[in-house]
Amino acid sequence: MKLQGRVALVTGGGGGLGRAMAEAFAAEGAAVAVTDVDRAAADAAAQAIRARGGWAIAGVMDVTREEQVDGGVAEAVETFGRLDVAVSNAGIQHIAPLTEFKLEDWRRVTSIHLDGGFLLTRAAMRHWASPAGKGGGILLYMGSVHSLEASPLKAAYVAAKHGLLGLARAAAKEGAAIGVRTAIICPGFVRTPLVERQIPQQARELGISEAEVVKNVMLRNTVDGEFTTLEDIAQLAVFLAAFPSAALTGQVVVPSHGWHMH
Repeated sequence: MKLQGRVALVTGGGGGLGRAMAEAFAAEGAAVAVTDVDRAAADAAAQAIRARGGWAIAGVMDVTREEQVDGGVAEAVETFGRLDVAVSNAGIQHIAPLTEFKLEDWRRVTSIHLDGGFLLTRAAMRHWASPAGKGGGILLYMGSVHSLEASPLKAAYVAAKHGLLGLARAAAKEGAAIGVRTAIICPGFVRTPLVERQIPQQARELGISEAEVVKNVMLRNTVDGEFTTLEDIAQLAVFLAAFPSAALTGQVVVPSHGWHMH
């Protein structure tokens, strides 16, 4: 098992990409702290891991609340005795033209993605800088192709995902001395609930059918017209979490079916 004896914490782990990564980490031997703003979703994901013989706890974590992020990291360390992998995955989307984008919606999107990424980074790095965390660990950020390019109607999301790329690189530089490595996964569209909700929203805003949104907006720039899958992302996260050196620190990995070739 690639992650035997390791401990991972995943934000937004109650569903979608977060749950897929949490389950993949557990399947490779890691103990997992599944955190989510939705307690029932976190519980269900942790129970599914335990039902397969894995080791998992669930916790409520609103990643915009400093005390919840710090407390969640502390609980994982207290329960499992260590922390090796921290995954900043929690995120939301809001679809609107820039001229109609409300400040409250801008702040909600950027806070969950970027403030949440910062708070998890800080909490994990403080642990790894302490005597109890000696040896460091890896920070994985869930970016997007939109960390590298833009699309209409998603200004806050695009800005936040670009910001996460900068955070991943800054953390790689600052964390190197204490054994911290980082990577940012920047997928194309993965058919998660977050993406499913965008299809009718974009159809309304663009005045086209939902089928056209999928074919001509979401998958237009891929080489094969295919969505990236949960399994693609989960296995990539395992690979990066298990990578044995800092050779890939600060790097961007873009599983997008050729949409963006970085």
